Amino acid sequence: MPRSAPYPGLRFDEWQVWPGSYKNPPADGTFRLPPDPGLHITPSTPIASMGSCFAREIRKVLLDEGYGYITEETDNPASVHASAAWERTYNTFSMRQIFEYTFEDWQPDLRWWVCPETNTIQDPYRRIILYDSIEQAEEDFARHKEYSHKALEQAEVLILTFGLVELWEDKIDGSVICLPSGPYVKEGGDMSRYRFKVSRYQENLQNLERIYTIMAKHNPDCKLLLTVSPVHLWATFRQDLDVISASCNSKSTLRSLVDEFVVRHDNVFYFPAFEMATIYQPILGKTWLSDGKENFHVNKKTVRFIMKHFFSFYGQEPGK
Repeated sequence: MPRSAPYPGLRFDEWQVWPGSYKNPPADGTFRLPPDPGLHITPSTPIASMGSCFAREIRKVLLDEGYGYITEETDNPASVHASAAWERTYNTFSMRQIFEYTFEDWQPDLRWWVCPETNTIQDPYRRIILYDSIEQAEEDFARHKEYSHKALEQAEVLILTFGLVELWEDKIDGSVICLPSGPYVKEGGDMSRYRFKVSRYQENLQNLERIYTIMAKHNPDCKLLLTVSPVHLWATFRQDLDVISASCNSKSTLRSLVDEFVVRHDNVFYFPAFEMATIYQPILGKTWLSDGKENFHVNKKTVRFIMKHFFSFYGQEPGK
């Protein structure tokens, strides 16, 4: 009689097999990773970061632990999210624009929003940064570019955290605004030149390659460490999909393209913060989402869990 063998008959390392399956040890609070990350960080390593809300959490822990985290423009409230006043950058398009205005001559067709009622000047490309006049805005942005250049040029490790694939695109020149929010939108500013778009795999991958090319020219020794943010979408602008499905699409697209990008380049690495929060914590029977009105965020215990593994995985001298 024919029969089907229930076991694969192959040998795997513990980190290659699902926790608790067959004879593999169950999840015990230690997220199993391959033995050599290929990247080693010491407290003196100059580290920069930018990205979504989760990037802010990484920044805070690195500073609290005394690591060489780069901080520029500390007098600017937008710098609390990153190494310079980039504010939060949720998509790869907004991130690419940062590298282009820092090292090249990126100039969108419409540079500033003038709020219809208050005449406040708003930067469309750095979430909600406000000024009293165009002159003040231009002066501050010129200064910001210098700090941005300094932060990215001195970094030996650059952490990029990706959040979503939804964006708003200028129909005239293709520039991407960070988010349709702030006083300009609330005061009825003209948004007709922008269209909502769900970006796809290939164009996001092209953005990462563009970022890589720019960094390879201006800071070739810098290593890139990529993460996908475990913070879910608070809301979606899509009319064809619910917010949970839209969030899943964003994370799945980003995780897939990051995997492709990492295998293309020897100095690019991936840290599984997303998997640690959204999969491993539930395996342990723990919740990873925050309570209250921002329950789409990651709770503090999960942040500590993730960063504990960050330090144990990367925070060691080679060979130790």
